[in-house]
Amino acid sequence: MDINNAKSRVEELTNLLNYHNNLYYNQDNPEISDYEYDQLMLQLKAAEREHPEWDLEKQFPTLLKKDSPTQKVGGSAGEKFSEVTHTVQMMSLHDSFSHGELLDFDRKVREVVQNPLYVVEPKFDGLSVSCEYENGVFVRGSTRGDGFVGEDITDNLITIKSLPKRLKNAPEYLEVRGEVYMSDDNFLKLLKIQEDNEEKPFKNPRNAAAGSLRQKNSKITAQRNLDIFIFNIQQIRGVTLTSHKQSLDYLTELGFPTAPFYNRYDNMEDVIVEIERINNIRGTFGFPIDGAVVKVDDFSQRELLGATAKFPKWAEAYKYPPEEKETKLLDIEINVGRTGALTPVGIFEPVFISGTTVSRAVLHNEDFIKEKDIRIGDTVIIRKAGEIIPEVVSLKSHGENTVPYVFPTVCPSCGSKVTRDGEEAAIRCTNTECPAQLLRHLIHFVSRDAMDIEGLGPAVLEQLVNSSLVKSPVDLYKLTPMDVLGLERKAEKSALNLIDSIEKSKEQELYRLIFALGIRHIGQKAAKLLCDNLLTIENIMNSKVEDYTNIDGFGTVMAESIVEYFSHEESINLIKELKECGVKMPPVEKKSEEGKFTGLTFVLTGTLPTLKRSEASKMIENAGGKTSSSVSKKTSYVVAGEEAGSKLTKAQNLGVTIITEEQLLNMLES
Repeated sequence: MDINNAKSRVEELTNLLNYHNNLYYNQDNPEISDYEYDQLMLQLKAAEREHPEWDLEKQFPTLLKKDSPTQKVGGSAGEKFSEVTHTVQMMSLHDSFSHGELLDFDRKVREVVQNPLYVVEPKFDGLSVSCEYENGVFVRGSTRGDGFVGEDITDNLITIKSLPKRLKNAPEYLEVRGEVYMSDDNFLKLLKIQEDNEEKPFKNPRNAAAGSLRQKNSKITAQRNLDIFIFNIQQIRGVTLTSHKQSLDYLTELGFPTAPFYNRYDNMEDVIVEIERINNIRGTFGFPIDGAVVKVDDFSQRELLGATAKFPKWAEAYKYPPEEKETKLLDIEINVGRTGALTPVGIFEPVFISGTTVSRAVLHNEDFIKEKDIRIGDTVIIRKAGEIIPEVVSLKSHGENTVPYVFPTVCPSCGSKVTRDGEEAAIRCTNTECPAQLLRHLIHFVSRDAMDIEGLGPAVLEQLVNSSLVKSPVDLYKLTPMDVLGLERKAEKSALNLIDSIEKSKEQELYRLIFALGIRHIGQKAAKLLCDNLLTIENIMNSKVEDYTNIDGFGTVMAESIVEYFSHEESINLIKELKECGVKMPPVEKKSEEGKFTGLTFVLTGTLPTLKRSEASKMIENAGGKTSSSVSKKTSYVVAGEEAGSKLTKAQNLGVTIITEEQLLNMLES
């Protein structure tokens, strides 16, 4: 390869990797798998010995630039959070993909130090963070970013229950590094919620964790039930430690959640055995890992080994390839979603993969089946995305006498005609009274973020639908205690409690009802924007596309979806009947555009003496001010109550004015 071709290829790979880095680290929305990304990186940095022709940067060292993806960590500090400069660089790890590369790593280590001991631990697949403690109190947390500058996510890290907020017998100062992750169970629960709401699902637990941790609203983060493992000490004052294993033991004693196991070895052969042992059981952990990490144990030896611009020379990450298996496609089932979308699900001969037996996988839509030419009776290759969600990778071979799959033209639930709108991938049932849609719609209608009717779980709703007691959300408000008593396992007390909960839901805020209606593309945030700007249900129902798009944060697709929804007589009648049943739909009080607090931003922290935080927030907003979940230089006031934590500390450090509830009320009255 000549210099010009090499230059062109380096530029092509660099642009491609930078593009995928941005999607992965900054947008939490990757387009390719980790394995595919690793293959691109291997081409650029020539780690694959089998293909020396790709050894571009070695052949042409003048092409190697400081901003090459091979020389830097992929992330960057975003605009949503304030920046944090890392005193100790948060470095990445060099990847190995074969035992030969591990032996090569061992050889290079032994060229510098004698008789190294190695610690092997699982490589967690999450978001890398720094956590700082002063005299045992958690004061700041941040993302890795580009290794030098990250984002301040203190408020979000506080929501992680397993992360200690106070340490006993702690050193004067401690900075630890950890990996925030989402457990397999919590990831599957989140996917179910996204599926029910027909939201774009996270591709894997890592992206779910990253997307949850980088939420501007820490309440959303708290709902995601994130967890953390602490795996390294970045800085410490007041305690002397001499080895990695000693530091992990010390972190465990302090109360940090550390790896469930970390073992020490004196030769690379035993290290490789341990790595393969971890690989064989990785599907049983209940949390995502994508490899194992090998680290030189002794800190003095680490000093001698040093580091490159991006990697320490005393550590190596061994990446596991995705486990893929062949199986036979036995059938394709069609599920009907809340908005009528037909989703094909493949039924396979059971196959054991990544720790569990797999027999089902979503086939997404008609286009996916056609593109891969998947037919009932075919042999296909499957794997688990993120080691959790089964997916079809490719067609292995057609079965004997198989024919192309024909997508149904009628709904499998109600027999009504199905349609496909424009360029949309989804095919939908046109019957608004379809039983399959009804049940899913009711589940959404009564959910916590919607009308919040306690006691109406999926099992109870299914009984109500099957007994023909409920054919629409309106029927929920016509139920009597006797109706409920007729259901399986419903005693008199629980029946009365359920009716009481239904009655209370009539008082819910207007935005909850709008969200509960299940209008396509209208999530909770969009529903609140609608209500805050249009104020009444009548205005929302009768506005035009341009009225909606004039709302800041509202797009054309959402606007057209609302117009479409309220163009149907069934939707208008639903609102009318809900009103007749006593659902209040209270108008929203118009926020004062000009008020005492116009241009001011408040942060509430701790327990206030008399007010709930929601009450204080509403008072501030009614006076023209804004409330925020995080403290920054732009914060005007921090309202501090009892047990105020890191937000108070951060406000003090930034010089933000701190006031009490009493002072806030005085400001409002003056």
